[in-house]
Amino acid sequence: MTTVYVDGDACPVRDEVLRVVDRLELKAYIVTNGSRPILPPRSPNASLIFVGQEPDAADNWIAERIATADICVTGDIPLAGRCLAKGALALSPHGHIWTDDNIGSALAGRDISRHLREIGETTSGPAPFTKADRSRFLDVLNRLVETARRGAS
Repeated sequence: MTTVYVDGDACPVRDEVLRVVDRLELKAYIVTNGSRPILPPRSPNASLIFVGQEPDAADNWIAERIATADICVTGDIPLAGRCLAKGALALSPHGHIWTDDNIGSALAGRDISRHLREIGETTSGPAPFTKADRSRFLDVLNRLVETARRGAS
């Protein structure tokens, strides 16, 4: 059975995930360190998981539990890489599918941007979240669930 793990602190598509898991009767975990207020999900299929405040606590919780045929929703590129390494699927809130083919260059770009910020350069940061992103995310999540279900059979 496919489970959806949500890196929940800054995730703008929690409600969309809940709609999908309710419709398809999947289990979802929304994982947070509590740094931003999150309402408990009103879904019988979802659990809100609070982890400690240490760095990467939510990422570690997800990476330790995710398995093949599961899906991680995250904008965190290193977490996406950890999930892919375990055979899971990973999707950004903007509807971008992380794959073995694109995760390496994404990690390298992230490191370059971090280095540029460290030396005082201005970087663009993430693009604003749009209605088109939300729509694309829903479409891609539905397709990934089908892919995950086929992989679990």
